[in-house]
Amino acid sequence: MTSTPHPAPPSAPTPSPSTNSAPVPGRRSTKQRTAVVDLLNTVDDFRSAQELHDELRKRGDGIGLTTVYRTLQSLSEAGEIDVLRTDSGEAIYRRCSTHHHHHLVCRVCGRTVEVEGPAVERWAEKIASEHGFSDISHTVEITGTCAEHAG
Repeated sequence: MTSTPHPAPPSAPTPSPSTNSAPVPGRRSTKQRTAVVDLLNTVDDFRSAQELHDELRKRGDGIGLTTVYRTLQSLSEAGEIDVLRTDSGEAIYRRCSTHHHHHLVCRVCGRTVEVEGPAVERWAEKIASEHGFSDISHTVEITGTCAEHAG
């Protein structure tokens, strides 16, 4: 991956994923949906729908790209996965932990590390309060080059 991830648009839900393949309310559980969820449970970095589709096909799952996109969209809407946007605007997806966190992402390979940011949390609350905002949320993504690809 050569694009720098950017946070999904503000309309994207705040993720609160689970670590199982439980069905999303209002969505029926299908073999294809389970295959996508199971794959997301095994990858550590952000992946595009096309990359996930390719991996599913390599594993022998007969699933269409449109189904992968629809499944990722519904998982995102349900807060089950995190979504970032690359410089080119492509959405990339990852199942993350359930607690609030930020991402440190390698712009070369996409390696992703979840990081805590107490100072960011305090700063966001302070800025919001100074401007009369409440019930705030935020997304912070830090991009750089991992040790394996540096220099």
